[in-house]
Amino acid sequence: MTSTREIASYLDDILETATVPDYPNAVNGLQLENSGRVSKIAACVDFSGRSVSEAVEQGVDLMIVHHGMFWSGLRPITGPAYERVRTLVQHDVAVYASHLPLDRHQQFGNNVLLSEELGLLPAGEFAKFKDISIGVCGESDIATADLVERARRFAQANGGDVITSEISEGRRSLRWAICTGAGASAETLSEAATTGIDTLITGEGPHWTAVEAAELGIVIVYAGHYATETLGVRALAQHIAERFELEWVMVHAPTGL
Repeated sequence: MTSTREIASYLDDILETATVPDYPNAVNGLQLENSGRVSKIAACVDFSGRSVSEAVEQGVDLMIVHHGMFWSGLRPITGPAYERVRTLVQHDVAVYASHLPLDRHQQFGNNVLLSEELGLLPAGEFAKFKDISIGVCGESDIATADLVERARRFAQANGGDVITSEISEGRRSLRWAICTGAGASAETLSEAATTGIDTLITGEGPHWTAVEAAELGIVIVYAGHYATETLGVRALAQHIAERFELEWVMVHAPTGL
């Protein structure tokens, strides 16, 4: 077994948790302590009743999640929220969350790892947020339809599927960008347009982003919020397990989005 605090401190260091800005509800870092020891880790995209139940069934002591316990905002600990916390405390399970620090990480990050999955080589940063960039971008010369098919195979293997904005026949992707999760937004479309990005690969986005993208000459590949963010927690849990000689498991709870 290893100390929960030791693992949390190590994660804070490698993810630069204290210095990477994020949304207020992310609350990155150790969100819930246990009695202090860890022997088995679960990697989870979302903190939910499903992921908590599966983690407990698997005998896990620490959940590493991307969307943490407070993602939906400040609210009373009643009903399902109480049941989640009660189950964790009853079974002595700690929770560590990492959102944007994990998204942008150059080794364990969702964006870097998704580019590898799709056979793309990052050459720069993308998706500015405050004083950091979350995503990656690069150059290629690939039929957009072929890139979409790569994304589809990945998404379907990870609990999702792919939809795209309008694609013209014979189109090729020459400059691409990736921002996983809810990465299609006014800000990312504007950045893509001003930097010459012709293909944006993301998880999901509002309906209007597909309309706007077509007018800007950009294709958006929506590969699923859940699917595109399975990579980081999986890689991070595996790394921690190897470093501290622990067991680990991936807890899948796809949302369909």
